[in-house]
Amino acid sequence: MGKEVSSQSYTREERQRYREKVRQNLDVFEQMLATAQFEFDRPLTGIEIELNLVDEAYQPRFANAEVLAQIANPDYQTELAQYNIELNVKPRPLPGDEALGLEEELRESLNEANQRAEELGARIVPIGILPTIMPEHFAGHWISDNNRYTALNDSIFFARGEDIYLDIDGPTGERLATYSDSIAPESACTSVQLHVQVAPNEFANYWNAAQALAGPQLAMAANSPFFFGRRLHAETRIELFTQATDTRPIELRNQGVRPRVWFGERWITSIFDLFEENVRYFPALLAECSDEDPVAVLESGRAPELEELRLHNGTVYRWNRPIYDTVGGQPHLRVENRVLPAGPTIRDVMANAAFYYGLVRVLANEDRPVWTQMSFAAAEQNFRECARRGIESRVYWPGFGEVGIDELVLRHLLPLAYQGLADWGVSTAVMDRYLTVIEGRATAGVNGATWQADTVAMLEEQGLDRAEALRRMLELYVENMHTNEPVHTWRVG
Repeated sequence: MGKEVSSQSYTREERQRYREKVRQNLDVFEQMLATAQFEFDRPLTGIEIELNLVDEAYQPRFANAEVLAQIANPDYQTELAQYNIELNVKPRPLPGDEALGLEEELRESLNEANQRAEELGARIVPIGILPTIMPEHFAGHWISDNNRYTALNDSIFFARGEDIYLDIDGPTGERLATYSDSIAPESACTSVQLHVQVAPNEFANYWNAAQALAGPQLAMAANSPFFFGRRLHAETRIELFTQATDTRPIELRNQGVRPRVWFGERWITSIFDLFEENVRYFPALLAECSDEDPVAVLESGRAPELEELRLHNGTVYRWNRPIYDTVGGQPHLRVENRVLPAGPTIRDVMANAAFYYGLVRVLANEDRPVWTQMSFAAAEQNFRECARRGIESRVYWPGFGEVGIDELVLRHLLPLAYQGLADWGVSTAVMDRYLTVIEGRATAGVNGATWQADTVAMLEEQGLDRAEALRRMLELYVENMHTNEPVHTWRVG
C-alpha cells in the first residue's frame, strides 16, 4: 500500500518545501552510493500478494476494514479499494528448501485468513483482475479509508484537469472505451511483487536483467483477460494500470511527457539513474515532509531514512522499481519486480517467483549480458506483446530472432532458470516442484488467462450470458485454487 500520509491535500508552500527536500535527499543518496556500507552479504527476497474480496455470489465485497479487523494479522494490510487487501511476506533467504516452507506458510496463512473472512460473508481471491467487477460497483464509496489513497486520487485528477479515458482493445475484437472520474479502475489491478536485495555495484545488472525478462514473465503468468465484462488483453492489468493512473491530458501525451506507469526508456549503469529520472521527470503527487536532516544524519555516521525521496519513488510506478530502505539502521537496495498478476494458486505464485529469481540471477551475471545484445525498445516491445497475447506471443531474443514464447522458454529460459536457482543454492526439490510448473504451462499452452478465457467461452456456448459466465468461471476458479494444483492442469469447465 505504501506508507500512510497525514494529509489529503497540500499547500503550495508544502509542495515547494517537499521538492527541495527530495532534491536534498537525492544528493545525499548519491553520496551514500559512493561511501556508505549497504547490507548485501546475506541477500534476502520478499513477496507481496494483492488480493480481492468477494461475497457469496462472487461479486466484489467492499469491506476490507472489517475483514482485516477479523483477520487480526499485521501481515495483512489495506489496499486502494475496499474490496482489496494485501499480504506482506517477511523477507527470507533463498537457498535450500526455504521456498517449500514458504509455500506451506502462505497456504496456511491464506486459509486461516479466508476462514476469518467467511465469518463476515467474504472470500479471498488472488487473481490479476477480478472478472466480476463492473462500473456500477464504483458508484458508491469504493475507496479505502486511508489518506494516501484519497490524496493520490485528488492529485492525479488535479494534474489531469479532466476525467480518465480508458480505451483498451483486445486481440479478439472486444473493446473497452469509457470514462472514469476517479482512479477506482486501478484498484482492479492486483499483483504479486517480488523483491531481491542486491549490492549497489550489482543493481544495474539486476534491473536490466529484470527489464529484459518482463515480457517472458508476463507471457507465462498472464491471469487478467477480463475487465468490465470485456475480454481484452491476456494481461489487461498492464494497460489498465497505465491508463487508470495517467496524470497527463492528451496534449501532454502528444508532447512526449512520460507516464507515471513507466517501463523506462534505456538500460542503466547505476541505481542512481532511476532515482534521478524520477526526480527530474515527475512532479510530486504527495508532499509529506519529515523533520529529518539527511545531511546531518549522514555526517554523524548513520543511515538517513530519505523519507521524501522514498515517498516520491513510491508514486512513480515502474514495472521494475528501485527501492532504498533501512532496517535496524542498516541501508540496503532492492529491485522490486511488479510485473506479475496475483494467482491462480500459491504453487503457481511460487513457480512464477522461482522462474524470475533463477533467470534474473543468471542473466545479471553473464559475461555478455542480454541487454548488450538487444535494444531497450525491443525489450519494451516484448513486454507490450506479451501483455497483449500472453502465452501465444512471439518475441525477439538474441540468438533466436523472432521466436514463439513457448519455444524460447523450453529451449533457453528454463535451463537458465535451473542454473540460476542452483547458483542461489536452492535445492533440487524446490527447482523440480516449481520449474516443472513453468514447463507444463509452456508445453500445454495454458496459463491463468487462457483457462479463464476458454472457460468463459465454453459457458457462453452452453447458453450463459457474459455476466453469468464470468460469475460461474470465478466460482470454478476459486474451487480449483483451493486444490493448489497448478492452473495448466485444471479442466476447462
